[in-house]
Amino acid sequence: MLPAGTPECLQMKIDEFESQAVRNPPASIWLYKYGNQYVYYIPPYCCDMFGELYDTNCDLICYPDGGITGGGDGNCPEFHHEATKIKLVWQDKRE
Repeated sequence: MLPAGTPECLQMKIDEFESQAVRNPPASIWLYKYGNQYVYYIPPYCCDMFGELYDTNCDLICYPDGGITGGGDGNCPEFHHEATKIKLVWQDKRE
């Protein structure tokens, strides 16, 4: 169950994760304060996969990390240095 105030569109992401094989590390969704807004971050789960950063409407902002170079898509390179107020919203508990 998502915490109160979490966009329902994130439930679609969770349903997608739960329909797939269990990841190692487990799939997770994090809430951050970034700039003047709150954003949701989904970490990459493998080698050259991208991490994803969404606004509160679940619109993709950028890929802050991952990919072949590990630097994401280059559209928000400062994310991990400037983001604050980190909070785990959801993590897959399946084994």
